[in-house]
Amino acid sequence: MTDRKPNYGNWVSRKFIIIPLVLCLVMCTMVLVNILFSIPAIIFFVISFYFAYTRYLFSKKGKDIQTKIRNLVISNLVWNGEGNVLDIGCGSGALAISLAKRYEKAQITGIDDWGKQWEYSQALCEKNAEFENVPNRIEFKKASAADLPFDDERFDVVLSNLVFHEVGGVKDKTDLIREALRVLKKDGKFVFQDLFLWSRLYGRPEELLDTLRNWGIKDVKMINTSQMPFIPSSLKLPFMLGTISMIVGEK
Repeated sequence: MTDRKPNYGNWVSRKFIIIPLVLCLVMCTMVLVNILFSIPAIIFFVISFYFAYTRYLFSKKGKDIQTKIRNLVISNLVWNGEGNVLDIGCGSGALAISLAKRYEKAQITGIDDWGKQWEYSQALCEKNAEFENVPNRIEFKKASAADLPFDDERFDVVLSNLVFHEVGGVKDKTDLIREALRVLKKDGKFVFQDLFLWSRLYGRPEELLDTLRNWGIKDVKMINTSQMPFIPSSLKLPFMLGTISMIVGEK
């Protein structure tokens, strides 16, 4: 198995590069009809180039920013490492597997709906866990973050990394936070990372923190991930990492 490696994918799908590039080529052919088609051709080329560059930045061959952002979740978890952990929206299993490798006494559960828009699956998660030699301490399940299939106060730790904003059919995204906290034990720890600085989704950060405090959450704080020194200015656009932050606390 030494020649096999886990595949954690890239947050920037190839379709964001290929589709605008194809449109660029189409517009280039239309320039023969009207020179004005050169304008959308340039725009589509810039879009394709930007996403190709950001995909490179996220990758291990680039700046490995994807891993660095994920590691922020783990580094802000203050925990003794014993008990049950839930990773909401586990994707390719990267965060869950990193936790299993770090906390040898922990039992990890990862859930995701693995929608068609992503190149991830439950089978991929399980294969990655096998490659990383932690399959016995991780369980992956298909489930929705909006309706977690677990009893109240089931987990000692609940984590989520850039998932809540992707969940469809939920108008008020704070409902997803409430659902995640429902399955967290009293005095349990949580770290949620998402686009919490995007006011259209979550309102003002101070109001969001006040909401959590009104729910009885202790020692809750927000950490502005977008200002981390390893994130270049090219990724600080609103639709990329410009509104990303973490909420850390204890129930």
